[in-house]
Parts: sequence; structure tokens; C-alpha cells
Amino acid sequence: MQQTWVILGATSAMARAYARLLAEEGHALILAGRDMDELQTLATDCALRGAGAARAMRFDTRAPRHDGAILEALESAEGALNAAVFVGAMPPQAAIDADPARLAGVIEDNFTGPARFLHRLAPMIEARGCGTIVGVGSVAGDRGRLGNYVYGAGKAAFHTYLSGLRNRLGRAGGHVVTVKPGFVDSAMTWGVEGMFLVAPPAKVACDIRRAVSKRRNTIYTPGFWRLIMLVIRLIPEPVFKKLSI
Repeated sequence: MQQTWVILGATSAMARAYARLLAEEGHALILAGRDMDELQTLATDCALRGAGAARAMRFDTRAPRHDGAILEALESAEGALNAAVFVGAMPPQAAIDADPARLAGVIEDNFTGPARFLHRLAPMIEARGCGTIVGVGSVAGDRGRLGNYVYGAGKAAFHTYLSGLRNRLGRAGGHVVTVKPGFVDSAMTWGVEGMFLVAPPAKVACDIRRAVSKRRNTIYTPGFWRLIMLVIRLIPEPVFKKLSI
């Protein structure tokens, strides 16, 4: 059955891969982000792959005025309303340390902007009694680490928000999947030192699609990151604060 999906941050590598999977299943897509030229190209690609419809719309985590038009488009769609949130930003921790004014933007990109949109979408899902939200966080949100603790703080807040939203929407027939990717081959990780076990975006997209179909609550992707992060979380704080990880 055709569904409608809005994908926020649709031009990211993971989002593109996920949009293509949805298109091949025949779903209608609203592809939202800041680069309209790239979004139009992606919409054309998705239409050729079989999407029921593919529409490009502007979205910026720091511009609430864009939310309304997307929500209006969803309101007119039939059936279940679904959203996949891939937005986020990971500037170097050293750059934030040098200019603390950048901290607010990192939190807005990774937490408050996406949460603002989802909080307006939630009543629409409750009213219809169905719908799925996919929130893409990061393993960085599992513990504050020296190299990216501001980015990790934004993702940790998003994880907590998604957990509460899952509790809320579950009572009305909706569902929320929290996705915690490890290192993914994307523009965000390009050139970053210390990358290992880097996953292709298509692998992550397939894991997300499987999690949605099985109504999973939280997944790590690739799956081995669940064990890696368990070990990292279990390191005693006196030892952890001496490590450069």
C-alpha cells in the first residue's frame, strides 16, 4: 500500500539511499532540505524509480517558517503519515571550542530543529491513528567523548526526545524508530581523522527499512556498533576521562 514519507535532510548520503528504497516500493515522497537543485534532481531520480509522487520542498532546521508548508502538504496526503529525519551537523570540536557561539547552531541542527518539526507532526499522526517516525541520531550520543562532545550532546538530546515521542505516539497507533549509525561514508565524515569500520549508506538504509517493517524501537547500524558502544559505556569514568576516544 502506498504511503507518504517526508524525508528531512534528503540530500544526505543516508537519506538519498533511503529515499530510493521507498521510491522502489512506490511510496509518495516529500524530499526536504536546503539545496533545492539537488532536491529536484533527487525527486526526478525517485520518480523514475517508481515513486508514487516525488516533491522537493525547502527545509532548514534554523528556519521554522519552512515547517508549515511541509505540514500542509502532509495534511492533504491520504493514509499514514511518515517522516524520516536525517538532518544534522558535525563541525570539528576544535572549531566549537575556539568559537563557543557555534554551539547553539550545532544543538539546533541536531536536536531542537528536528524536534520542533516532529512536535508539530505528532498530533497529525495521533489523529490518523498510524504513522512512523524514523529519527537518525548517532552512536556519538551514547557517551560524551573528547573529540565530539557538543555534537554528541545534541544527538543524546534527540535520542531522549525520540524515546518520549515513541511513548506518546505508541498510545495512538504510531511508532518511532531511533537509529544510531556508526561511521558512514558521507560528506559529514569526509576527511575526518580516526574513521574506522565505515559503512556504505545503502547498508544503513536497508537496516532502517528492516527496522521500520519490524517496528523496532532502537537500532545500531551496522549492528556491531551495539557491542562497541556497550563497551565504551561500561568504561569507568576515572579511566574514560584519560582516554582520547
